Amino acid sequence: MQYSFLNLIEVLGVFSFAVSGAFFAMKKKLDPFGVLIISFVTAIGGGTLRDIMIGNLPVGWLRNLTTIYAILAAAFGAMFFEKYLRKLTTTLFLFDALGLGFYTILGIELAVQQELSMVVCIALGTITACFGGVIRDVLLNQVPLVFRKELYAVASLSGGFIYFLLKETNLNTDVSKIVCILIIFAIRSLAVKYKIMLPLFYTKRN
Repeated sequence: MQYSFLNLIEVLGVFSFAVSGAFFAMKKKLDPFGVLIISFVTAIGGGTLRDIMIGNLPVGWLRNLTTIYAILAAAFGAMFFEKYLRKLTTTLFLFDALGLGFYTILGIELAVQQELSMVVCIALGTITACFGGVIRDVLLNQVPLVFRKELYAVASLSGGFIYFLLKETNLNTDVSKIVCILIIFAIRSLAVKYKIMLPLFYTKRN
C-alpha cells in the first residue's frame, strides 16, 4: 500500500510540474518543442539531482516510462487546451503549488529509504520540489521563482518538518503525507494571496 501510494504521489507531482512548466514556456511564446523541453526539465530536474546525490542510478525517470508518459500527456494537453486553460488565471499557480507539495513528500520518502537523517531528508525533499523550477527559470532567462517571490522553498521546508512531527504520532503514514501536501499547498497559497515573503536585507531603489 505504501509503495503504490508513493507511486501515485510521484505521478501526480510529475503531471503537476509538467503542466506548470508548459504554461511558463507558453507565456514566453516558445514553440511546441520548447514547451516540451521546459515541461521535462520542470518535472524531472529536481528528482534527477536528488537521485544523483543519493546514488539512485540510473535516475528514476530513466527506469520508469510512466514518468515520461505523464510528462508528454501534461505537455500536449496544456498546449491543445491552452486557449481554454489560459482563461483560468489561477491554473498555473495551482499546478505549481500542488507539484511543490507532491515532490517534497516524494523526495523525503526516498531519502528516508536511504536511512538518512531528518535534516538531510527535508533538504532532499526541498531540492526535489524546487530545483526543477530553478532549471526552468534559468532556461527561460529569468531569476528563479524560488529566489524572488513569495514563500516557496520555505513552504517545502515547513511541510517536511511537520511531516516528521506527524511520523512521531499514531497517524496513518499515508494520511500524514496527504496532510503535509495540503499544508505546503496552504502555505504557498496564503503567501501568494497576502504577499507574504522573507524580509529583504537591502534598500529598494527606484
